[in-house]
Amino acid sequence: MSQIDSSLEPVRERSSLFLAHVRQDGAGRWLPHRLDEHLRGVAALAESFAATFAAGDWVKLAGLWHDLGKYRPAFQRYICGASGYDAHIETTPGRVDHSTVGALYAIKRMDGLGRILAYLIAGHHAGLPDWQSAENPASSLVRRLDQHDLLAEALDQSPPSDILDAPSPTSNPGQRDYALWIRLLFSCLVDADFLDTEQFMTPDKSELRGQYPTLAELEPRFEAHMAALAAGADDTPVNRIRAVVLERCRNAAEQTPGLFSLTVPTGGGKTLASLAFALRHARRHGKRRILYVIPYTSIIEQTADVFRGVFGENAVLEHHSNFDSDQETAHSRLACENWDASLIVTTNVQFFESLFAARSSRTRKLHNILDSVVILDEAQLLPPDFLTPILGTIRELSRHYGVSFVLCTATQPALTSRRDFDFSFDGLDGVREIIGDTAATRNLHEGLRRVEVTLPEDLQSPTSWEALAAELETHPRVLCIVDRRDDARILHGLLPAGTVHLSGLMCGQHRSNIIEDIKHRLKDAATPLRVVSTQLVEAGVDLDFPVVYRALAGLDSIAQAAGRCNREGRLFNLGQVVVFVPPTEPPKGHLRQARDAGRQLLLRRPPDPLAPELFTEYFQSLYWRKGAQRLDCKDIMTLLKYSSKLEFSFRTAAERFQLIPEIQAPVIVRYGDSERLLARLARPGDHLDRKTLRQLQRYVVNIPRRIHQRLLAEGAIEERQPGVYVQLASFYDPDIGLQVERASDYAPNDLIA
Repeated sequence: MSQIDSSLEPVRERSSLFLAHVRQDGAGRWLPHRLDEHLRGVAALAESFAATFAAGDWVKLAGLWHDLGKYRPAFQRYICGASGYDAHIETTPGRVDHSTVGALYAIKRMDGLGRILAYLIAGHHAGLPDWQSAENPASSLVRRLDQHDLLAEALDQSPPSDILDAPSPTSNPGQRDYALWIRLLFSCLVDADFLDTEQFMTPDKSELRGQYPTLAELEPRFEAHMAALAAGADDTPVNRIRAVVLERCRNAAEQTPGLFSLTVPTGGGKTLASLAFALRHARRHGKRRILYVIPYTSIIEQTADVFRGVFGENAVLEHHSNFDSDQETAHSRLACENWDASLIVTTNVQFFESLFAARSSRTRKLHNILDSVVILDEAQLLPPDFLTPILGTIRELSRHYGVSFVLCTATQPALTSRRDFDFSFDGLDGVREIIGDTAATRNLHEGLRRVEVTLPEDLQSPTSWEALAAELETHPRVLCIVDRRDDARILHGLLPAGTVHLSGLMCGQHRSNIIEDIKHRLKDAATPLRVVSTQLVEAGVDLDFPVVYRALAGLDSIAQAAGRCNREGRLFNLGQVVVFVPPTEPPKGHLRQARDAGRQLLLRRPPDPLAPELFTEYFQSLYWRKGAQRLDCKDIMTLLKYSSKLEFSFRTAAERFQLIPEIQAPVIVRYGDSERLLARLARPGDHLDRKTLRQLQRYVVNIPRRIHQRLLAEGAIEERQPGVYVQLASFYDPDIGLQVERASDYAPNDLIA
């Protein structure tokens, strides 16, 4: 774009028109988005978002002041010579700083309390800043507030008095955690800013928002689905127990909002039962949406597909991503979901990292978590290294923001607060168990007992892979679960042809295809079937084998493995779960610590290694081993601790709060339909086709970053877009998946353009 339509110039000369954005209409004319209209529009929208936690007066003011910097002559000159669409993103080189002015004005108007608005306004594009930053001083809020000349330039243009003189806020956070409260204010501001901008820049897209069905519309669909399931279910002990679990969930939904647990052995129907609780609880207490949070991306598609089968194709928002570039663009930011659907299925990583995020594109969804029901599936997998900040946020959201949580698992973690002479742990107190008291939980366990667990004679001495393979060959239908991808590959290679392999070396679509094939083959009891898998089958994958082998691990992992054995209770005798000691160590960190805690407990030879009461002791031992300080290993709580000077380190906390360390990187592999999709993926510099990118998530494998860098240097993979890497060489095996050890052996004609 070279110039704003010449018809606007006389108005510009009278300084009566200040621009926030510009766009072209269908006839090629440039249309203005008035700055005062944008400020008032964002203020009104943000105020409505924050009404759910009585803080609308704060974000209304933030909305009125967030773009005061656009009154600067430098910005107005810039927008007359460049696209307003791109000008909205000021982190791109050559853009004019327009967010610091509003932060300066907030300090001028409100002194110390103005820092709250200064965080929001200064960060509404680049992300919430640290008050001070030793690593990047120029980005710190205190440094940016030194630029007083910018404020004078803007005020010289006489912005409207109703904007400058708007009354100061009268509400306050009270007993709430200040850092979370500020992040929620920030969420309201940036979402309002994005939406108001989107409504002007891309009105067609804006009209597509908010078209998901409401919870009131979803509930009768759910009830009809459950009635059909009940009508077609066999009258078995397992199905009778599932009906009891469902009924207890429906009854518990009438209780007052807060913290709940649902402790049901694997195979007890807790996925749909917990959803029944959430739907009725939401209707009874006026909750706005349901979030189903899952630990693994490997099973999120399966759960989302189950829900789509219940509610329809367009009723579920499935949000996870293997591509999350730090370099935001106008396209990616305006396209980023803000969780305005009624039913959302997402991952632990997406949910909790967003709650601690600083980037505007990740935080804009936070205000839509409020007044909702959040189901934490497989709650035992909450990462211990971040347990203290996670539980602190859960407490805050439940106490002050109307969020009901359901901790859903077969192996309930020990999350009650604990005070000992050398161990202080702020956990979750007052959690209500949906199934009932301890006796009821024990009775449910006994009623769903379908397996017998066999422990090795010596829990210290390993079994060789060769000996284990020979033992597995004696079983015509068996599942063996190990902790490491290499272990699965090695053991698979020692077993007869036809043995099935499952691991993270296979892309999601490949794994889904294999799992569907396994389920199909399990229906014929006469078909031999041996499967070697990593722990990816232990949560949410409904397999039913008569015999399951599990490498020695944490007690919760052994219980999850047992859930893949005699799942439907159809065997005449109990299913067999065999624990063995593998010849390799689990990966360092949580898996190894869990293995050690599990082994220590199993050395006592409990009569029932899966008894519910053992899990409290197991998790207490696991957390005790880590120590209280290791439950916040990155010191997140200190970075976000309240001080009278409101000096928070939002950006540093966000950088440190990574549930999955950045030791792995994604590669889109050549499998199935990925070839066709890759042909549509834009080349560097072209417009990014986000729809195609999301479809390609099904064809991603994550590999260690050091191997990723080697493959890139060798030309075995290429960076097709920033952060988007594509396999070029032919080293994807139809049985094993990505075989990086073969990547250096490709011939030139193996390269795919």
